[in-house]
Amino acid sequence: MTSCALWYKVSSVETSWATEHLQVIRTLMERSAVYRRALAPIMIYNGVVGLAAAALGCLLKIQTPRPFILFWGAVCVVAVLGSFLLVRLQALKDSEPLWSPPTRRVTQAFLPPLAAGLILGAVVFAKVVSAPPDLQNLMAMWWLPLVWVVLYGCAFHAAGFFLPRGMRIFGWAIILASCGLLATDIPNQARPLVYAHAVMGCFFGGVHFAAGIYLYFTEPRRNET
Repeated sequence: MTSCALWYKVSSVETSWATEHLQVIRTLMERSAVYRRALAPIMIYNGVVGLAAAALGCLLKIQTPRPFILFWGAVCVVAVLGSFLLVRLQALKDSEPLWSPPTRRVTQAFLPPLAAGLILGAVVFAKVVSAPPDLQNLMAMWWLPLVWVVLYGCAFHAAGFFLPRGMRIFGWAIILASCGLLATDIPNQARPLVYAHAVMGCFFGGVHFAAGIYLYFTEPRRNET
């Protein structure tokens, strides 16, 4: 009797999980176009923030490792808070709960790579002062920005399984482009200040802005067809 009861309980849990999972997939498929439209303002917003931050970083001459990490950490906070506000406004507009099962799935997909980037930044921030000057620039002004970009691309690719397919392509494009830069000797030929902020502005600013503009202008035409 105990074994039968245990089997029945496990079976019920599995059935409940499968039902919830199928419902999430069905909801994501039904709302694919809605999420695609919602992504446009978020991508444009993050693009503007990234481009403005890169210009500001160069203007303020933030060219040492710790200020660089703190500066872009603050930019990240601004980007996340603004994105959250846009998602919240979209949820209110569509009369939907903010923390819905699809939103949880997307957040869970984003979280591990972004958490890895945060931890890596904190480790470099703590260790960089004990490194030789040349190694400091190599760690914080060359490797760290590109590793952040790679992890961000991984986050988008993971979340792309719960978003329109183009987001997986977007993630792959970021990963491959940043890995390509890692394989070059461009940092050896450029000033750390210009290179580091250019990488952050290009990937977190320009690429986002271009993707947001594309989503904004292509979605209406696709809906009409």
